[in-house]
Amino acid sequence: MRVYLSHSTLAFPGYFGDRALAALHEHAEVVRNLTDRELRDTELAEAAAGCGAIIAYRGSPGTAASFAAAPDLVAFLRCAVDISTVDVAAASGHGILVTCATPGFVDAVAELGLGMMVDLARGVSRAVQSYRAGTVPEARPGLQLSGATLGLLGYGRIARRLAEIARAMGMRVLAHDPHVPEATATMAEALGGADIVVCLALSTPETRHLMGARAFAAMRRGALFVNLSRGEVVDEAALTDTLERRAIAGAGLDVYEKEPFVPERLRALDNCVLLPHLGSATVETRQAMAQMALDNIIAWDQGRPPPQSV
Repeated sequence: MRVYLSHSTLAFPGYFGDRALAALHEHAEVVRNLTDRELRDTELAEAAAGCGAIIAYRGSPGTAASFAAAPDLVAFLRCAVDISTVDVAAASGHGILVTCATPGFVDAVAELGLGMMVDLARGVSRAVQSYRAGTVPEARPGLQLSGATLGLLGYGRIARRLAEIARAMGMRVLAHDPHVPEATATMAEALGGADIVVCLALSTPETRHLMGARAFAAMRRGALFVNLSRGEVVDEAALTDTLERRAIAGAGLDVYEKEPFVPERLRALDNCVLLPHLGSATVETRQAMAQMALDNIIAWDQGRPPPQSV
């Protein structure tokens, strides 16, 4: 069996790694993307010519053009839970199996969310930037998390874990999710009643720009906002306007509308913490997700249904 690993030389160390590659070599002939670019469409298909499977990094989406140009392909395996970049219908039309990884990053994302909350509440990044610019930062009083109210938009696995941590710290939690009965707060209550709003809503056509001008206007003046979901759930222009007017105190973003591009106005703000999509970026999580792709490959090779088939 020949397998194409689409991770570029830049993405490979952090998103797949030598340990998973060694295990993959035990079950397949591996062809790697040895460029520093992410390949897509017909270029991806040409690079994977003769391979029965592609293990795909997020920078190599599963497009109709890729599937149409890859006659040898029978499986397209994502090393993540997110398959929003995979045209599943087109894959099915060409008889190509799609698999993903189950959410093995719940703790990693929840912990990052806690870190961003602490950073924004106490002005950590702002102080570091000031010192590095050669000035002494003002020691402003911050927000104490114990006793504060956390508003959660979306109440899936990550949000539930973050809520558990927050409650252990003495925070009050208001969770809104129209699809989860336990999330009893309305969106207005979660926005207007929270000191910190964390967006963990699923990215769907219905949730695009869920956080827009009206939503930001509904937040408390002086509240904080964190997005750990997907970039398209937030209207970045509306958020930038809100932050520039100091209508809310600050924001933390791990994802962007046109990732990895961050608009200049947003980058210029001293009340916005910007991270390069670090949610699942722990050694433990990345190894686990690479192992899930490997488990799917092994099952497929042995004639068993891959455990994470889409």
